Amino acid sequence: MENNRIAIGLDIGTTKIAAMIGRENEYGKIEVLGIGKAKSLGVKRGVVNNITQTIQSIQQAVEEAENVSGLKIDTVTVGIAGHHIRSIHHSDYITRPDAEEVIDEQDIENLINQVHKLVMLPGEEIIHVLPQEFKIDSQSDVTEPIGMYGGRLEANFHVVVGQVSQIKNIGRCVTSSGLGLSAITLEPLASAEAVLNDEEKEAGVALIDIGGGTTDLAIFKDGIIRHTAVIPFGGNVITEDIKEGFSIIEKQAELLKVKFGSAWPGENKDNEIVSIPGLRGREPKEITLKSLSQVIHARVTEIIEQVYLEIKNYGHDTQNGKLIAGIVLTGGGSQVKHLKQLVEYITGMDTRIGYPNEHLAGGSDEALSSPIFATTVGLLMKGLEKLPEETKEEVVETPVFETVEPKQEEVIEEEVIEEPKVTEQEKEVPKKKKSWLDKFTSNLKDFLNEAE
Repeated sequence: MENNRIAIGLDIGTTKIAAMIGRENEYGKIEVLGIGKAKSLGVKRGVVNNITQTIQSIQQAVEEAENVSGLKIDTVTVGIAGHHIRSIHHSDYITRPDAEEVIDEQDIENLINQVHKLVMLPGEEIIHVLPQEFKIDSQSDVTEPIGMYGGRLEANFHVVVGQVSQIKNIGRCVTSSGLGLSAITLEPLASAEAVLNDEEKEAGVALIDIGGGTTDLAIFKDGIIRHTAVIPFGGNVITEDIKEGFSIIEKQAELLKVKFGSAWPGENKDNEIVSIPGLRGREPKEITLKSLSQVIHARVTEIIEQVYLEIKNYGHDTQNGKLIAGIVLTGGGSQVKHLKQLVEYITGMDTRIGYPNEHLAGGSDEALSSPIFATTVGLLMKGLEKLPEETKEEVVETPVFETVEPKQEEVIEEEVIEEPKVTEQEKEVPKKKKSWLDKFTSNLKDFLNEAE
């Protein structure tokens, strides 16, 4: 049955769309069974701007992953990012009807559902409601309220909000590609899952995921997510600057950045020159590596200063020493040479590059441990996290991989419509409390079906 516990992570990025199929081995590591990649043509700065092209890219990536693994993909865990994402902090409470009974999961769910009723700006929708600290009556700083007594249950929440239209567009691309939607996860949270460990989250750390179109930030402290932000600049703007600055085509600019680029101009000498072939018989262009590094340095500095401003605005900077573990860089943009040194110079915080290889099984393809796949590995891990909970009650009769989502939806409908009459078999199912993520996925599916 362990072999049937397979999940799929789908990363819809600005430069690439990646689908990764995997399972957890007996040592708790991720065994990647197949991966597919396609150039992302319909996404700009993390936002879908061409549905048809995005669907084609998803299908291409999924088909490649299926061919490598020999498995058929049914449902996926998909990531969401883009400049429309914002986060807010909110406190809320509920008064329990019976203070003599201990707090259970239903009370937590009731509190989270209350936060979901928050009035958002027009066109916005809540994506994640993440509890931070709880307070029971007059007792504060409660990390696990379940099993405790109290009449008033209060909590601080980190609420992630996005544009309804963009969430619908992501969902439409996935369903139109012939796939089911298992869950939607904020990409910085997925990346954090792949490259951060518990000690770093406890000590305080800022994860900076430099993608093609956006730079994602996630701040953790005391093991709790404290802040998330999406900055609408990424590796593509560096490529664009090189292209414009040296009057070359985009493909050449990207190659220059990857092969010879550096974020620290002092490392290159004036006589280090690279020659770029001219177009259609024109003379080749000669570019000094120092001038190339100066262009990269200027844009990378701008991106890092934007992120550092976000960290300081939230109150976690080097002066008050709250982020002991410093900064972890990941994503394709983190591979620029000497970026770690530049980030340390700008922020004064300890920095390392984050690789997802810690969670991958031994013998995995070396390419998978690249920071480029940090988000994809994180989404796969998020998908696998859901599987054991979902399969506990269906494991006897049904194949987990194919029928878990439809089975769950049928149970929900029976619970709502036929509440007065519940058979013994059905009584067991509602005991499994639905998480906020399951509810969001279910609501999104209903929303998409209505739109059709």
